[in-house]
Amino acid sequence: MITIQDGNYHYTEETGVHDIQLQIQKGETVGLMGPNGAGKSTLFKILVGLLPLSSGQYHFKDWTIDKDFLKDPHRAGQIFQQVGLIFQNSDTQLFNTSVYDELAFGPRQLGLSAVEIEQRVNDTLTLLEIEHLRDRIPYHLSGGEKKLVAIASVLTMNPSLLLFDEPFNGLSPKYQKLIVALFQELKTAGKTIVISSHHFDQIAPIVERVLLFSEEHTITGSYDRADWENHPDIQQSFSTC
Repeated sequence: MITIQDGNYHYTEETGVHDIQLQIQKGETVGLMGPNGAGKSTLFKILVGLLPLSSGQYHFKDWTIDKDFLKDPHRAGQIFQQVGLIFQNSDTQLFNTSVYDELAFGPRQLGLSAVEIEQRVNDTLTLLEIEHLRDRIPYHLSGGEKKLVAIASVLTMNPSLLLFDEPFNGLSPKYQKLIVALFQELKTAGKTIVISSHHFDQIAPIVERVLLFSEEHTITGSYDRADWENHPDIQQSFSTC
């Protein structure tokens, strides 16, 4: 589903990611770990199409995602529909005057009928158990409620790939449990999920594989469940992220 070969991205004065070799299969749930500034958020922006690779190749499904692809508004819109990114800071993602409009915004941009939009919004409100927030102003919500609304606003687009940037950051145990339960439902539904986190214990029950970023902005290891269950030293390396 996703392949990056020899992927590099350079900001004006620093490296974003370096020599990325990445392959993620459809339906896989993958954790992304590493120190702050290692390139995890940059990789997410590349995957969602916000940043084109400076060099290397990025393939999503049958598409080659490069500068020319992203310059075409129609084609760029296709990747934005298929890949959903939930930012670490929910405030950067919420801009409408009601939760309903927040969830309806994406489907409206797709030109869906009012009936289809209503169905998607209602289904997503029910899935996340936030029907009671439907008419609330997003800026007035708690941090946990904002996170759920930000996730819901992406789910109404029905993307096949979901990227979660530090989804547990700053949340109470109550909302952390809700999000873990949501991940399990999304896995059952066949979604492909990538989760960045500094806390291995939070993602260990969810992910099938962990990719480890280094301070050199590259992926230095890929570990599946058998690796970390049978080798405590691997788990120890995660704890230093």
